[in-house]
Amino acid sequence: MSEDLAAKADYICVRIFVSGKVQGVGYRFSTRQQAQNLGINGWVRNLPDGRVEAVLAGDRPTVEQMIQWCRIGPAAAVVKNITVEEIKSRTIDGFTIK
Repeated sequence: MSEDLAAKADYICVRIFVSGKVQGVGYRFSTRQQAQNLGINGWVRNLPDGRVEAVLAGDRPTVEQMIQWCRIGPAAAVVKNITVEEIKSRTIDGFTIK
């Protein structure tokens, strides 16, 4: 991704934290698949406290669509809470599981 894209007005980068039954249910793998389908860049990982953390980067409407998906997650997940914070835009290529 070029720096020019990160400078676009509709480009955003957010960090989300998802709590509930989100580990051991395929949440990270499903998140990566959904992000790749939407063209979102970033990463996702499990945290020691049972939450999932993700960074999502792309155009605002698509990132907002991805956040809405994260509020539900895969079929086996039970999302109780999600927090979203916009962070400084940065260049991220692809979507990985950490």
